[in-house]
Amino acid sequence: MGNKAALAILVASLGYFVDAYDVVLFSVVRVASLQSLGISEGDLLSEGARLLNFQMAGTLLGGLLWGVLGDKVGRMKALFGSILLYSFANIANAYVTNVDQYAVCRFIGGFGLAGEFGASVTLISEVMPRLRRGLGIGVLASSGILGCIAASLVAGMWSWTTNYLIGGTMGLALLVLRATVAESGMFTAMKNHAVVSGDFRLLFRSRDNVMRYVLCVLFGLPIWFILGIVVTFGPEIAKAIGIVGEIKSAPSFLWLFVAYAVGDVSMAMLSQVLRSRRWPVILCHTGTILGLIVLFYAGRGQPAPFFYVICAVVGFFAGFSSVFGAIIAEQFGTNLRATAATSIQNLVRGSTLVTLPIFAALKGHFDAAQSAQIVGIVVMALALFGIIRLKETFGDDLSFAETRDGNVMLPKKDG
Repeated sequence: MGNKAALAILVASLGYFVDAYDVVLFSVVRVASLQSLGISEGDLLSEGARLLNFQMAGTLLGGLLWGVLGDKVGRMKALFGSILLYSFANIANAYVTNVDQYAVCRFIGGFGLAGEFGASVTLISEVMPRLRRGLGIGVLASSGILGCIAASLVAGMWSWTTNYLIGGTMGLALLVLRATVAESGMFTAMKNHAVVSGDFRLLFRSRDNVMRYVLCVLFGLPIWFILGIVVTFGPEIAKAIGIVGEIKSAPSFLWLFVAYAVGDVSMAMLSQVLRSRRWPVILCHTGTILGLIVLFYAGRGQPAPFFYVICAVVGFFAGFSSVFGAIIAEQFGTNLRATAATSIQNLVRGSTLVTLPIFAALKGHFDAAQSAQIVGIVVMALALFGIIRLKETFGDDLSFAETRDGNVMLPKKDG
């Protein structure tokens, strides 16, 4: 691995650290921030879900824009624009005085955050040697989990407004480092080859493309089911199960993300050892299902630490972001790679726009734990179907572009 690849991994990883910090920050400070704005305890869940949906709606729209820009104008320009937008949004978030202003900031922040992971995964996959690119993406994913851990830790040290200021300031500081990273050679070769880039319609040029795209979304769903429902609404779910003692958000997320980081590194290494992307994910989905069964059917009467241990267990098995990123990058051509990686990542994040309303609607007929179980059964079934049906891509050559008439090989510059 040369200096160019090492620098790209370093800068992309620092950027994803800030991205993940900001994505998780709302879930960690949800209760404290809403209480300070005058929201009653009975409305914390509904208002929190509404704000999270605003953030996720922003990521869905941003995922389309930043991915297309990443393929049309370059991976680095897309990264620069996305981090600038979400940094200012988080700084503004520190000064909101009502929930409507909070919702606007979460939407803009989500829109900006949408561009980070997909562009970074695309860049790293194109500058790393093809048999080692999973390790580079593993470093990227692990740095994101460290950002999540940081958000969990600082939540108890400063006020929620200070935490938003920290996130925005870190993002702006990264812009200086971003200027030192060169563009991907594969992207440069593709631009010199006169192929259409960033055309979202090409993702759906054939039944095979559509299936690959949909399957990539499906197998990533458990990540945000665990984060967006099981842990974010852990206090309500644990109470419904009958767990004894108060469940606090900060330690729940801390246990989750420490284990998530270990899982991400472990799955990246396992993927290299097995020379497979699919089998580590199948293992993760199986482990997540078993962990949730223990939570829902063995939790009654258990003390609060039991819930934190379960957070660690499902966090470890939800830790397949590195393999998730590698699979997406390897499924599509250079002219569509950023579009696919960014939009798929944010469709997975934005899946809470579907799962949260269903979860909330089910709560009208069941308790929080039963509602989470129903959503979880559907999510895990779809995820297993997605990864089992997806083709293996470990070690595939990524120097190709996709056209309406088929794939075109590109001159090899990187990777």
